[in-house]
Amino acid sequence: MGNSRKTYIVANWKMNFTPGEASIYLHKLSERVKGARDLQVVLCPSLVSLQPLSLQVSRRQFKLAAQNFYWRDFGAYTGEVAIAQLRGFVDYALVGHSERRHIFCETDKDIREKVAAAVRNDITPILCIGETSDERLMGETDVVIYDQLLGGLSEISKEDIDKVIVAYEPVWAISSTKNARSAAPEEIEDAIKRIRTHISKLYGKNIAEEISVLYGGSVNPSSAAAYLNVEGVDGLLVGGASLIADSFCDIVEIAKGVEK
Repeated sequence: MGNSRKTYIVANWKMNFTPGEASIYLHKLSERVKGARDLQVVLCPSLVSLQPLSLQVSRRQFKLAAQNFYWRDFGAYTGEVAIAQLRGFVDYALVGHSERRHIFCETDKDIREKVAAAVRNDITPILCIGETSDERLMGETDVVIYDQLLGGLSEISKEDIDKVIVAYEPVWAISSTKNARSAAPEEIEDAIKRIRTHISKLYGKNIAEEISVLYGGSVNPSSAAAYLNVEGVDGLLVGGASLIADSFCDIVEIAKGVEK
């Protein structure tokens, strides 16, 4: 891994904070989070807060990301927001999060179309992949990782793959999941190696080494350093802890002290 690689700390606020609350919280974070070379802090507010926060946020300090979008650029799709409509508001977008897959039944087709749409609109997709507890118990982790990678990246060319970030977020480690448990660093390291091996087969060894791969799942200040020090992990996707200013700021400070 080269020293020029960025570390990403991505805060997924999920369905929390009104626009007013999000504005106050962003102000609080902006007073405490200081930038660092090769560290990118990304905030994922709910859709209703994106536009007002885009006017408030310092783009040198934070980048914004969409939690969801529709892959068509325009059309008669009542209630949906096109990725093209988010240009200028966000630099990143989550795609394939387990809650989108398992609660809202997004298919591999939905996910690959979203990844392609984000790249087409110059927005970096963060492709989330990961197995359930049942899939892991049945020894299907490698198959699930491969299928979700192939499903999400099948419309992305070798020339565009560097515009994609991958996030490994095993469903069994997400704190909001029933009977969730924290992933051990060695479990994460094994999965990250599998991800890079599959990307190597799809796009080549150099791309597999250079693509950014994040980890998400019950990340908090106590576990952040251990996860960031896992070989091959380029950052963290933070859920519940990103809603607490002290916890999230601690995670950002920890990331500054980890050499990649």
